[in-house]
Amino acid sequence: METTNPVHRRRPRYKGTHPTKFSEKYKELNPEKYAGTAEHVIEKGGTPAGMHIPICVKEILDFFQIQPGQVGLDTTLGYGGHTLEMLKCLKGQGHIYGLDVDPIESAKTRDRLARQGYGPEILTVIHTNFANLDQVAREHGPFQFILADLGVSSMQIDNPERGFSYHADAPLDMRMSQQGVSARDLVNGLSEQELADVIFRYGEDRNARRIARGIVEAREQQPLETTGQLAEVIKASVPAKVRRSEGHPARKTFQALRIAVNGELDRLQEGLEAAFSLLKPQGRLAVITFHSLEDRIVKTGLAAFAKGCTCPPDFPVCVCGKTPDVKLISRKPILPTAEEIAENPRARSAKLRAAEKLKPPARRA
Repeated sequence: METTNPVHRRRPRYKGTHPTKFSEKYKELNPEKYAGTAEHVIEKGGTPAGMHIPICVKEILDFFQIQPGQVGLDTTLGYGGHTLEMLKCLKGQGHIYGLDVDPIESAKTRDRLARQGYGPEILTVIHTNFANLDQVAREHGPFQFILADLGVSSMQIDNPERGFSYHADAPLDMRMSQQGVSARDLVNGLSEQELADVIFRYGEDRNARRIARGIVEAREQQPLETTGQLAEVIKASVPAKVRRSEGHPARKTFQALRIAVNGELDRLQEGLEAAFSLLKPQGRLAVITFHSLEDRIVKTGLAAFAKGCTCPPDFPVCVCGKTPDVKLISRKPILPTAEEIAENPRARSAKLRAAEKLKPPARRA
């Protein structure tokens, strides 16, 4: 019987002593084989290429108090860091369903977790997003715990091919699902007023009108095709004092376009409304947000569910008699510790909000 030898592929070559481009960081992109490299990057306060470090893990596990045999839902699977820690708590009994709209990263995560012993008997990965929770629940719910870690994962931000970052020149895409309208379509298709509205609403940028005008003037010369082109146009459109004092001038515009392309805030509103209906009584929901627009929706939504309750947050049950739907674990968001931020600077903007679904009041005879 004839056998074929595997094709030998040479490692990526790069200039200097350390790789700089995402595609060159072959050791960071293969942490199973080069674990020491990833650990070294994390120790220095960085995030290895192709990896996402989970945030507020201890706080989430302390809140959920996961027991073997329970069924849970991670609505934003991502790299699977939170899911892995929750799977460990099940001790081989129970099930977790992980949702992710990104077909590329969700497939990688499913395979990665399977290699660690968490296969389809305890973990199911579903290609859908937060807004479709009701469809998931009809087949798999209800759940004892639900986690939503919002925002864009490090794998998407760091990979220039996805077009999320202004730090590298790449096709202007930003679609998490690889389907639908891209950032390129918006930048080259919206009117000046529409662009200004998107940048101001989703990026909260005071220079939205200047940036929109600059984009329209630039695309009249040639369409904007890459992240690098767009970043340069934005940089040239804002006053010099803004460039010096407020970080990279493209940050807020890129955030706004990403939110608009993926309909993130609409999905969040729909998903939050569905989440509590999918929890069992005494089930718990935890949501991590990364910017004020997300946090405002979550804060308002949770407060609406708990409306009327006057009990202190540390009361184990509601005793005020106003029977809210949920009990807020804390009126204020839980923030990452200083130690966690030092180890993972991307955690600095995270806010964790959590609530418990209360039992319905007992009927009187």
